[in-house]
Amino acid sequence: MTTNLCFDNDTRYQSLADLSHANTMALSCVADTVVTLTDESQLDDFMANTADSQPLFVLSGGSNVLLPEQLQATVLRPQMRGITITAQTEDYVDIEVMAGENWHDLVTHTVNKGWYGLENLALIPGLTGAAPVQNIGAYGVQLEDSMRYVRAYHLPSKTWHQLTTIDCQFGYRDSLFKRTPNTWLISRVGFRLHTNQTHISADYGDVQAVAQSYAEQHGHTQPTPIDVMNAIIDIRKQKLPDPKQLPNCGSFFQNPIITHDQFSLLQATYPHIVGYPMPDSMVKVAAGWLIEHAGLKGGGIEPIITHKKQALVLTNHAPYQATQTDVITAQNHIAKCIYDTFAITLYREPVWVNTDGTVGYEYAA
Repeated sequence: MTTNLCFDNDTRYQSLADLSHANTMALSCVADTVVTLTDESQLDDFMANTADSQPLFVLSGGSNVLLPEQLQATVLRPQMRGITITAQTEDYVDIEVMAGENWHDLVTHTVNKGWYGLENLALIPGLTGAAPVQNIGAYGVQLEDSMRYVRAYHLPSKTWHQLTTIDCQFGYRDSLFKRTPNTWLISRVGFRLHTNQTHISADYGDVQAVAQSYAEQHGHTQPTPIDVMNAIIDIRKQKLPDPKQLPNCGSFFQNPIITHDQFSLLQATYPHIVGYPMPDSMVKVAAGWLIEHAGLKGGGIEPIITHKKQALVLTNHAPYQATQTDVITAQNHIAKCIYDTFAITLYREPVWVNTDGTVGYEYAA
């Protein structure tokens, strides 16, 4: 049974809270305590009055996490809302976005306003506050390309900080926040977006052709940022299942990065293998291609199955009943097949949450 208590008029405190509907993978989960925050001051009040005995776990939109059946922690859910213009010139606009804003809604809002830079990141599920944790990216663009800073609360010291992109220590699907889980709670994210339509990235994968088709339909010789955004929305809808219809947490495996020499050896056997050059003579290999060509597209171990249109996505066919045990059985089966076939180790992308609220990012086999 869930009970509701209030710290003030805007803060919700729940004991024995069911989080099965609060994660897009729809895994069964009950948390000891959940605190929903709609204002930064509520976090100050909560931290000043709470005991340090129970561990803290920060949960945003639940789109990139694998929750345990029992979560013996105090779950903090930042749900602050608002978008503010902080500076504007002829060339750019600076905006500050609160952590609880839906990410895709933010992308469409900015592009429709004529503020460009986030269009390639359309239709990525989740909330804005979680985007820097993963340094989300898609179709050749990363969050760090447009992000200027985050305002975040350092939980151990109970202090607020403003961190630049350098401070965030971004890497491929990586950041300071990811490497130090449950240490920071992000409340706002600052972006600098262009007002010039020439700042677009449309040459990744099949985006260029679809975006060009949109451009021609509207009488443009070259794709605009709106064309790119609409193309990416179409492509993602065709390939990726809607978590509301078929539970999933998006791309389940990271695209592995291997040496150029190893990639060349694989090309000799698999001439159509998909890879993208990276710095330092490394190559990023398409994990979806590996899974599909290992014969695992649309397969797995029930109830966790790879999506029939995008092998990189694991889907839950027993929503609100399946558990982490089901996920790890399926992921290890897939990872072992990939290693046996290609000698490549796959790493999980979503956050693995332990019963005590600690998290892990170990390889997926």
